[in-house]
Amino acid sequence: MSKSPYNIIISPVVTEKATDLQKEGVYIFKVPPDANKIEIKNAVEELFDVKVEKVRTLMVRPRYRKWRGRKTGKTSQWKKAIVKLKEGNTIEKLGV
Repeated sequence: MSKSPYNIIISPVVTEKATDLQKEGVYIFKVPPDANKIEIKNAVEELFDVKVEKVRTLMVRPRYRKWRGRKTGKTSQWKKAIVKLKEGNTIEKLGV
């Protein structure tokens, strides 16, 4: 059973570095921890009507949060997908 592309791509990562990479055709997305590179590639191609050249993934580790010097909790662990598009393709819905 294949997953829906809307369940694979949770959200784009909007940071200063991610926005600068969009000019080079590289987009960063938050994806579920069990998503693989093939599913991510197919979801991006279907949702945004572009051709994907390469997909790299990594797990973002949880970090401790501090308040007045005490550890009060952790951030959640999540998976990041770095998607490079083929030359001439852009995703207009995300900006730049």
